Amino acid sequence: MIEIPSDLHKDLVPLAFLLGDWAGAGVHDFPGAEKCNFGQEVTFRHDGRDFLEYASHTWVLDGDGNKVRPLESEHGFWRIGADRKVEVTMTRDDGVIEIWYGELADRKPQIDLVTDAVARTAASGPYTGGKRLYGYVKSDLMWVGEKQTPEVELRPYMSAHLKKVVTPEEVERWAKALPDDMPDDGIAFFK
Repeated sequence: MIEIPSDLHKDLVPLAFLLGDWAGAGVHDFPGAEKCNFGQEVTFRHDGRDFLEYASHTWVLDGDGNKVRPLESEHGFWRIGADRKVEVTMTRDDGVIEIWYGELADRKPQIDLVTDAVARTAASGPYTGGKRLYGYVKSDLMWVGEKQTPEVELRPYMSAHLKKVVTPEEVERWAKALPDDMPDDGIAFFK
């Protein structure tokens, strides 16, 4: 269910499907790097202004799904124009800063992004650009990232399937919103 907060800036309504805390797992595979499964936590927040604040943390998972070590972290800001054009500024923990441009699909919660500018510190690895696709599918957030370097052509390198994290405060709010005439046994509700 997509919920639109009353204090969300009006320009951000088309991006409301991103809001909240997400967690899940995915696959990382790029030449020259360790192929692995990873866990991920993503947050999209707003403070009433015309952007969403974004944070993502990933970590390598072992064969049993346990955290082994950090993989990547990103922080950024997402905006959308009246023409459904999306712009993202992003900073990564490896010393890369990116500007992404893209578009929100027509009549579906899907965003295609492509890097427009990349800046790197001396400590960062080789990287020349990328693409990302984000989609809201059956109440889940899914994404795939592509990347290229001077040595490797643009190719997929990470993808994940994320579920919305529900906080105790949200459960309490939903419980208070239930109708007063709910059946006592709970089973009759489903008949």
